[in-house]
Amino acid sequence: MQSPVYLDYNATTPCLPPIVETMLPYFSDIYANAASNQYLAGWKADEAVEKAREEVAELIHARPKEIIFTSGATEAVNLAIKGVVEGFPQPGGHIITATTEHNAVLKTCNYLEKKGIEITYLPVDQSGLINLHDLETAIRSDTRLITIMLANNETGVLQPLTAIYQLARKYKIPFFTDATQAVGKIPVHAPETADLLCFSAHKMYGPKGIGCLYINKKNYHSLLPQIHGGGHEKNLRSGTLNVPAIVGFGKAASIANTDQVEENNRIILLRNKLESMLLQLDGASLNGINDPRLPHVSNISFSHVEGTAFLKRLNQELAVSSGSACSSVINQPSHVLTAMGLQPARALASVRFSLGRLTTEEAIDFTIQEVRKVWSELSFGAQ
Repeated sequence: MQSPVYLDYNATTPCLPPIVETMLPYFSDIYANAASNQYLAGWKADEAVEKAREEVAELIHARPKEIIFTSGATEAVNLAIKGVVEGFPQPGGHIITATTEHNAVLKTCNYLEKKGIEITYLPVDQSGLINLHDLETAIRSDTRLITIMLANNETGVLQPLTAIYQLARKYKIPFFTDATQAVGKIPVHAPETADLLCFSAHKMYGPKGIGCLYINKKNYHSLLPQIHGGGHEKNLRSGTLNVPAIVGFGKAASIANTDQVEENNRIILLRNKLESMLLQLDGASLNGINDPRLPHVSNISFSHVEGTAFLKRLNQELAVSSGSACSSVINQPSHVLTAMGLQPARALASVRFSLGRLTTEEAIDFTIQEVRKVWSELSFGAQ
């Protein structure tokens, strides 16, 4: 068994060997620029990009022409939100989002707030869900965008995206969803889900540094580019295409499309075993609703321990986190958990376990043993 036991697949995933093998020729053999369309090597690179575009599109039931490659989900978030808002000829406007969004969305909204855009941050209940009535009440005549994530990166909670999208369509407001934690893990049907949707390869066993933005061409057409240059990606994302990474992204999508259901069934059994044993500890509780939820995520808060010390000890033998990898360097309680009503100390004593393809039952048994041991050694006041 590999040590430490890695249970932070929501932060990133290992690049699977078949994906690495698929990418390798495009570093040193087929290395031409995909935009160099005047000779054979360039055509081959372009063909590889277009094949990957088809594979990525197929995973979310989209059309290849609706996929725009980016450097990752964060860039796609910026392109979607800023691209929609800045595409309006009139200044000002209004965006609706949620308090539990990833910082890529929240900080982009914060930036636009300073530019005069008004933002409504919808609260969530103790389960982590927004209220659809609250959403409809928040809609204004100048609402330019609704952006709600599909799957929360800390709790795995799934928002009712079909209902949200139907509401957005009712009021003719563009709807964007950050689906980074969901695509490749659960079935996602983009045309029925959003006008704009993003995800990235490294969350689904592909390489880092590549992601995409899906644009629903049937319902949405106006998006202002954020990077200017040679007009790549239909003039929406200029810059030389990262062909090896795009090829790896396509292969990752293809693998996910093949065995997603089988892998989820395996992971759910392991996750349920982990939860059933850890929730027996005095005062331990699950953060977020049990269903619907991502099959591989479990966020558990622990009583009678100081959060920072508890996590530090756990990570001597494990690799787990207290929340998003993008904000874990700051010793502050998770904004997601506090928005769900947890007190700061309780939020700090919460651990996100996210399982993956390389997680074995032996690893789960070891994790259960290790968490129970560390909790027993550090707990105070337990009954």
